[in-house]
Amino acid sequence: MSTVLSVNKRETGHRSTLTQLRKGGAIPAVIYGYKLDSTPVSISAKEFRQFVQKNGRNGVIPVELDGERVNVVVSEVQKCALKDEVNHVDLLAINMSETLEVDAAITLTGESVGVSEGGILMQPNLEVKIKVKPTDIPDSIEIDITKLAIGESIMVADIRDQVDFEIVNEDDHIIATILAPIASVEEDQEAEESVES
Repeated sequence: MSTVLSVNKRETGHRSTLTQLRKGGAIPAVIYGYKLDSTPVSISAKEFRQFVQKNGRNGVIPVELDGERVNVVVSEVQKCALKDEVNHVDLLAINMSETLEVDAAITLTGESVGVSEGGILMQPNLEVKIKVKPTDIPDSIEIDITKLAIGESIMVADIRDQVDFEIVNEDDHIIATILAPIASVEEDQEAEESVES
């Protein structure tokens, strides 16, 4: 939290201006939210990348805007699909005493019983949306999948009581599931076909 990112107000409009910004090592961004009108700014690409690497995607970022310190979180990042470079960032100014909704990454831990038996681990959703105070935003939520067997899934309903914050997603939001091995599925189908014929 000690690092303060400096942001500079920028002119809006011309695509060439944005291209020049990016070539100069800056990222076009916009800050909006708590006590702020929507303000187009630019931030150092290098500083932003270093901050995210150190504090995570959900970290609270103190920024200096017009001589005032504003606490923001990353609301949206637009990337160039070809170069994997950040093209634009939306920064949401926040009130540190109020809860906000953020996407928290899910980290699966442990080796599941199902995988050790040949099953295939699928993680259809890599994040859940949570309500949390800015100071309590987790880097990620760890979910133990050790007991997960073939054909079983872990859903939001299964982890609500395991976390210290409110999960916004529906109970049936799937976090992880173990599929049967492809070979055994094909064998079952072949067995069924031979019975029918």
